[in-house]
Amino acid sequence: MNIPEPTVLAAIAVLLCLIFKLLNLTSQPQVPKIFSKDKNFVANLLKACPLLVQPYIPTRLWGYNGHIQTIVHSIIGRVRCPWPIGERIELKLKDGSTLTYDVYQPVYKASEDITLVIVPGICNSSESVYVRTFVHYSQCHGFRCAVLNHIGALSSVPLSSSRIFTYGYTSDLGAMVSHLNEKYSSSKLVCIGYSMGGNTVTKYLGEEDMKRPGNIIGGISICQGYDIIKGTKLLLQWQNFRRLYLYVITEAMKAIILRNRNMLLSEEVKKKYNLIEKEVVAAATLPELDDSYTRKVYNYPSLSSLYKWSSSCNYIKTINIPMIYINALDDPLVPEELLIPMREFASQRENVAYIEVSHGGHLGFYEGGTVYPNPISWLDKLLLDIVTSIDTHNQKPTNCSDCI
Repeated sequence: MNIPEPTVLAAIAVLLCLIFKLLNLTSQPQVPKIFSKDKNFVANLLKACPLLVQPYIPTRLWGYNGHIQTIVHSIIGRVRCPWPIGERIELKLKDGSTLTYDVYQPVYKASEDITLVIVPGICNSSESVYVRTFVHYSQCHGFRCAVLNHIGALSSVPLSSSRIFTYGYTSDLGAMVSHLNEKYSSSKLVCIGYSMGGNTVTKYLGEEDMKRPGNIIGGISICQGYDIIKGTKLLLQWQNFRRLYLYVITEAMKAIILRNRNMLLSEEVKKKYNLIEKEVVAAATLPELDDSYTRKVYNYPSLSSLYKWSSSCNYIKTINIPMIYINALDDPLVPEELLIPMREFASQRENVAYIEVSHGGHLGFYEGGTVYPNPISWLDKLLLDIVTSIDTHNQKPTNCSDCI
């Protein structure tokens, strides 16, 4: 039986509408929004960052969909990714843990000696593709890079204690920065954190009891959620497939724990922290895993107390150096509800700017091309401009006599 032509056309029209909606092809490039009370800070930022005064243009076919940006970032990372050669530094910490970080020297000597202290996202390290791409790009522009390897993230570095990294534990970053400062005491430091690493950087810079070197001139946080208690509740919902992303993150965390089972779940460790291995293995969500493992190892009586201690939103008010926060509205892991407090906070503070981008997903920010994006992302280029802006801002005259 022949299908009437109007029916075929209607089916094609419906299919095209679904494709257009899925890929969000009707969206247009948007200029990023900047929230800040400090007009001089923003003016300096815009002068150094031309990308912030023009629309961000994602990869045409799929870049307007935050899910696809996020998935491509998670699976592929970056296209034509280099493998920069660095020096691995190994530190023995007081609790017996082995901490490593990698140092990558600049390709040429720039006029300013600036070291980028990079803290990757959850379960990531210096070997993660997006980190390697940014490191190589930074080296080629005269910056030294130092990348923190979260304890347990590298399978090539065996554990020497009964813990791995967690969201709010900043002592590892503190130990790395202190050691780095001894090696390069004349260098200025800018801390850059991705996702969970952004939470770590913000918390580290805001903790009042943390000893930090005076040559840290600023910090940048990308795609973090700020409030872990609220963020976890939202991730447990199926809306916008957030529960699915939470499952993937949970399995990645469990994989690290189970890979180091002999150290993390030994009979001695289970007895010491009252761990029940079956509960750890059976955990289906991150809160379940944190309740059965993380909070016990880090000695917190409840999950809410662990998450409150870990959330960077409780520390941002005490940061006294320039800070830039970057988020995408279509980030499926960080709903807009979590971003509203940051808009308000940045609008009331000096030396703080919150940059909100319409597209980019979670750490994607691919640009250029129709299907195949540029090797260097919009975010990679923006970050180096922001570093320059922070350095310039810190060199501004302090009084009128300096202007003469």
